[in-house]
Amino acid sequence: MTVHSQGKVIQLYVTNKDTTKGRQTTKKVHLDEKGIIDDKFYNKNLQRSILIASIDSYTIAKENGIEIEDGSLGENILIDINPYHLKSGDTLIIGKNELKITQNCTICQGLSSVDSKLPKLLKNDRGIFARYVKGNSEIKIGDSVLITKS
Repeated sequence: MTVHSQGKVIQLYVTNKDTTKGRQTTKKVHLDEKGIIDDKFYNKNLQRSILIASIDSYTIAKENGIEIEDGSLGENILIDINPYHLKSGDTLIIGKNELKITQNCTICQGLSSVDSKLPKLLKNDRGIFARYVKGNSEIKIGDSVLITKS
């Protein structure tokens, strides 16, 4: 395994099942093969169970006059490197956990509700979905992020 890029986890988010609480930041998340435990989307769609976004997405928005708060893109994990070049089946190591990329994040209505220009602007730069493969089942803010090439 060769490390292609290295970064870290900037922020973590959980969408609560209790809709009155909405999305919340957290210092750590626990995960398994079904996704982020305690997240509203846990065990809903295993190919879309963990959403990872790069701080680059927020930079693109800001450079185009759109000020949005971190977490507005619906991500579970916000990182400081860009993983959007990864393809389905590629590996991402976060902390002591191996995640497999399943697909690019598609543009959705939720993004339009944040700002009508975002869907077109972030078409290929919104995020990537991954699934948990193995590890210690915990990701914390500050954990290392490794993009690897076999």
